[in-house]
Amino acid sequence: MSDIDFEKFGRYSKAGPRYTSYPTALEFNDDFKYEQYIKLLETPSTDQLSLYVHLPFCRSACYFCGCNVVFTSKEDKLLAYVDYLKKEIDILALHLDTSREVIQFHFGGGTPTYYSAGSLDEIVSYIKSKFPNWSNEAEISCEIDPRYFNEEQMIVFKKHGFNRISFGVQDFDPKVQEEIHRVQPYELTKSAVDLARRYGINSINVDLIYGLPYQTFDSFKKTLDLSFSLNPDRLALFNYAHVPWLKKTMRKFDETTLPSPETKLHIFKYSIDFFEKNGYKMVGMDHFAKPDDELFTAIAKGELHRNFQGYTTKGGANLIGIGLTSIGEGSRYYAQNTKDMSEYEKAIDSGKLPFERGVYLNDDDFLRKAVIMELMANFSIDISRIESEHNIIFKDYFADALSELNEFREAGLLEMSNFKINANKTGAMLIRNIAMPFDAYMAKYSGSKKSFSKTV
Repeated sequence: MSDIDFEKFGRYSKAGPRYTSYPTALEFNDDFKYEQYIKLLETPSTDQLSLYVHLPFCRSACYFCGCNVVFTSKEDKLLAYVDYLKKEIDILALHLDTSREVIQFHFGGGTPTYYSAGSLDEIVSYIKSKFPNWSNEAEISCEIDPRYFNEEQMIVFKKHGFNRISFGVQDFDPKVQEEIHRVQPYELTKSAVDLARRYGINSINVDLIYGLPYQTFDSFKKTLDLSFSLNPDRLALFNYAHVPWLKKTMRKFDETTLPSPETKLHIFKYSIDFFEKNGYKMVGMDHFAKPDDELFTAIAKGELHRNFQGYTTKGGANLIGIGLTSIGEGSRYYAQNTKDMSEYEKAIDSGKLPFERGVYLNDDDFLRKAVIMELMANFSIDISRIESEHNIIFKDYFADALSELNEFREAGLLEMSNFKINANKTGAMLIRNIAMPFDAYMAKYSGSKKSFSKTV
């Protein structure tokens, strides 16, 4: 922690994208047409595939959550959705070469394990029947709410080769849990983690959030102690994104109960120190992992990647989004399915994919995506490689961005030469801020308080 200048860090709190994509989802639009998307899917390719399947249902709302979810207690709704997923996969198979190698698979939610073991098995089995070529190195993962997890489901995951599981924890303090509407005792979470370990899951992630209502420095210290006792292989420590203008459930919070910026910074400082003292190393701005994790090998080689599932070593694959609200990504496009269940079903019943909007990357987008994603993943830019691959003179093309970056260079947050831009440890934690000068769309959000969450 001594390598991090927290006084400088605290000065840079401003609204900015998380850059899970570039352009960001705010730029997705109707100009990118269905026919264009289908043509891109049908274009012959040998690129590997990453499959993301969205299971959007939850039993009840977690008030802090920013995900696209559907709340229901009706089993028939869950089962009907499985049928529509299978139909969507059938339509995909008409337009996509499903013999391409699958290198990554992820169940996201919602609460994927709100589904029974039988339904989970049915979904994965059907996907494998349509996408038969799975790499032996494939990353196969699922997000899990420990409140909805049992051995029958774990048996299904074992059967299908799942090797990564991410448990949502957020905070172990009972008062915080009650306020965020997610009561999840430590013993329940530990039982879920132990179950995954018994079935050979050797990569377990725990998600924590700081900045939630009623969190204090002392209460979060206890959460860290309890989280460490679970012995996770990776941890994610997210800054709570309070966006009540986008998510109605967040309006339930009394904003006076949110910790102050000073308290949040105190929590963050202590958390970094705690993780590093206990054998974890930082991966960028909000992730930690054990030193033998493959993420660090990728960082050393400059091969770490970032996508909608977070940091990954499985870069270069075409991401195929399946299910309500899912986002797909090709080298030159993003495509998002509809968020409306009735529209989703209507599209599939008519024999079409439930595509709603997206964006096709022009040459400038394509170049800036390469720069921003390299920064977000590896916290540096290989200028010579960017110039060679995109046939530009970097200092001329990005003259404005480089001028803005002088502030960060003078603050000692990054080093700049004719060949490389490299953020130091403090700069890596502010990598969203450092990436923003390269974002051609940021100017139109200048002065807007309701576009993005705060970077710090």
